[in-house]
Amino acid sequence: MMNYTIEPAVESHYIGLHRAIDIVAREKKYLAFTQAPPLEQSLEFYRMLRRLGAPHFVVLKEGEIVGWVDVSPHMGESRAHIGILGIALLPSARHKGLGARLMQAAMDTSWEKGLSRIELHVRADNINAKALYERFGFEIEGILRRGSLIDGQYHDVYVMALLR
Repeated sequence: MMNYTIEPAVESHYIGLHRAIDIVAREKKYLAFTQAPPLEQSLEFYRMLRRLGAPHFVVLKEGEIVGWVDVSPHMGESRAHIGILGIALLPSARHKGLGARLMQAAMDTSWEKGLSRIELHVRADNINAKALYERFGFEIEGILRRGSLIDGQYHDVYVMALLR
């Protein structure tokens, strides 16, 4: 693990983060989109997370972004206690315990910020991610049948949450 560091995301990470998101998105397995959103839209999102003090971390290996986690806020005052978790790693960084380290950083920061619920969506066939979330106490609250459609193929999606 000596080659990997986890740091709060800052402006100097954003271009590399966008690139990493595009790599994972193009795998068409793990994210809700199949390519990164336009750069300016992504930059606005990252900067919004920073302004709000939302949990947002990156994993670096030799200065390159190889993974990230964020817990974005829900819209609306009645949902201000809820965060939405997004996490992914590049293929070369998977199965090294980094996902667990990112999850812990995101959860610790979420609780410090006063959140009391973290939600996520995960494709039913993403067994490794589901197992990671369950290890941290996330529970399945429902299934979105045909919740994802990629290249003409439907996938069910689990709705999971963790309460504090």
